[in-house]
Amino acid sequence: MAEALASQFTNFFYTSFDNDRSSVINIYHPQAIMTFEGQKFEGQEAIKNKLTSLPFQTVKHVVTTVDVQPIPGQEAYIIMVLGQLKTDADHPHSFSEVITIFNVNGQHVLVNDVFRLGLHNG
Repeated sequence: MAEALASQFTNFFYTSFDNDRSSVINIYHPQAIMTFEGQKFEGQEAIKNKLTSLPFQTVKHVVTTVDVQPIPGQEAYIIMVLGQLKTDADHPHSFSEVITIFNVNGQHVLVNDVFRLGLHNG
């Protein structure tokens, strides 16, 4: 069950992001926290501002693996995603993302999001 939920959620999330990144804000809890490349953003408005200000026009995520663990005693899950993304004319880059989703009033919403590109310096 957890694996199917994680697969469906991530497929919806990345398809939405690739088509219109401003639309994914509806997936985030109003008090969600996102860490993007080491920068922390709190709340839907701050997250939306960050996502819509990213310096590319087109993006395509290709998910390689999705791992999931239920959070004991909660209707919540930690999801780890590994994949590649391609923006505009750039070469594909590896990325990893860890998200936590909770069931709030019958709907799964993203509460925590930690994103990193797989770039190595030096």
